[in-house]
Amino acid sequence: MFGEFISRIKYWSREDRISPENPLNHWRLYFHSSMTRLCKRKFKYFGEGAEFRAGAYAADCSNISIGKRVVIRPNSILFATAPNKYGGKGSITIEDNVLFGPAVQIYAVEKHKFQDIHAPIIDQGFDEPGDVLIKAGSWIGAGSIIIAGVTIGSNSVIGAGSIVTRDIPDHVVAVGVPAKVIKELA
Repeated sequence: MFGEFISRIKYWSREDRISPENPLNHWRLYFHSSMTRLCKRKFKYFGEGAEFRAGAYAADCSNISIGKRVVIRPNSILFATAPNKYGGKGSITIEDNVLFGPAVQIYAVEKHKFQDIHAPIIDQGFDEPGDVLIKAGSWIGAGSIIIAGVTIGSNSVIGAGSIVTRDIPDHVVAVGVPAKVIKELA
């Protein structure tokens, strides 16, 4: 048991993620100064005035960029893919001044294949991941899900609970499952 404990401590200290499952780093999110130091060390980029709140989760942090004055709220998930695994695909870039509601999920990871109806999905492998870009000034409503390969335009609004499966242009409101543009912003 002691050997397992030491092994777990080593794993937590080198993993490329911030999560509630990691007691070595998650407690730091409760204190602004230690949160900032942790995030600047872990993320590819972590802008001035940005916050990554306790309860949020980020995997493959070295392939995630969070701009200035972005707040990642509790229960949000940022799931990138390690940069060397697919030659850079699977990154998440959140530009400056983006608003997030709680429980926003962003998946830049590969998706399970499911074409062979005779094979269990777990055995079918994965499609290639895609980069996610959220442009400056956007607002992502609570509980929204953003899928790999999507770009959300600048100063656009994604309604709460929406699932974004395709690109959203600049200056629009998009809502629904899947998210569709319902209004252009003047």
